[in-house]
Amino acid sequence: MKIGIIGGGAAGFFAAIHAAGPGREVTIFEKSPKLLSKVKVSGGGRCNVTHRPMEISKLIKNYPRGEKFLKKVFHKFKSEDTINWFESRGVALKIEADGRMFPVSDSSQSIIDVLLKEAQKLNISIRKSCAIKSIHPVSNQYKLETDAGVFVVDKLIIATGGHPKLDSYSFLKNLNHSVLDPIPSLFTFNTPKESLRELMGLSVVDGIVKIQGTKMTYRGPVLVTHWGVSGPAVLKLSAFGAQWLKDQNYAATALINWNGAYGEEEFSSHLKNYMLAHPNRKVRGNSLFEIPSRLWEHFCSRSGIEKEQLYGTLSKKQINKLVQNLFCYNLSVEGKTTFKEEFVTAGGIALNEVNPETLESKFHPNLYFAGEVLNIDGITGGFNFQAAWSTGFLAGIASTK
Repeated sequence: MKIGIIGGGAAGFFAAIHAAGPGREVTIFEKSPKLLSKVKVSGGGRCNVTHRPMEISKLIKNYPRGEKFLKKVFHKFKSEDTINWFESRGVALKIEADGRMFPVSDSSQSIIDVLLKEAQKLNISIRKSCAIKSIHPVSNQYKLETDAGVFVVDKLIIATGGHPKLDSYSFLKNLNHSVLDPIPSLFTFNTPKESLRELMGLSVVDGIVKIQGTKMTYRGPVLVTHWGVSGPAVLKLSAFGAQWLKDQNYAATALINWNGAYGEEEFSSHLKNYMLAHPNRKVRGNSLFEIPSRLWEHFCSRSGIEKEQLYGTLSKKQINKLVQNLFCYNLSVEGKTTFKEEFVTAGGIALNEVNPETLESKFHPNLYFAGEVLNIDGITGGFNFQAAWSTGFLAGIASTK
């Protein structure tokens, strides 16, 4: 039996490895000259393999799209299974404070090496620089027209990843599956008119970012960059707000609380108590609420506080403005920045056309989908890779039956 896998990324390799076995000839078709390129660059080159194990009911909450679909998938292969798979093959993993999991080596090459080694051990054929031009279902088989000629396979797994443009899915047109218009997920907020950008490199560990006029909010680290704001709180918020933000042409107002441990009243009362206790201390030279000193000075400037002004001389108006900057900093967002190497898309193959128990097409027997080609995307933290491993596993296993 011949099994073809289109895509040499995380989902494609995992599907191929679990499809391989006696009597099965497995081939990976990869359009680029490189394999596992997203694995290579993810997590700053460390590869965020998965996330700390958690109940499936909590795990699925980290997927803006695909939550219900993945609930069934994860019952077959979840975070613990990923950890066991890699560690049983000699790749030790570690859990960081925020729940992300990386190889102990801190190198994505550890993950790449074990996948390549497993593929070699199972005699999986790999054809690089072999783009699929079209797929033709023929008598329960699939004819693949490629750069390297025509191939016929008995079973086909499509794991091509996400694409930024709809026409990138054109090779699927003969299959008559619905492809939802791809839109960016996981991006930073551009703020070209904001002076905050001058403080690039500064960060807070526990901010709360909200999109004005919506219920969308996320808590976590916030990073100031030369183009605007980023960090996990912003990236996660962008994922859940992907469609809304696209509809607004990425023009919105972000509201930031720079220390999520404090509410508006807590900021105000703590500030007033500090004023009474230390009236002769300079406001700008004594940052509060674990705010970086340069960021604190920025807030003071926006609040009309003079350079040498003392806490004891703050007016009610200045206090109110300072509290507003701390608790509800208004930031005008105009545009986004995505990272090409770690590009994540919302959109792809409609989930209601795929069986979540097997990842098989509901239209074509022996055709399966895995990974980000499906309308599934997760927030940062290893969730996208977990979806790739899980769907790849299920599609690979199902193709053997």
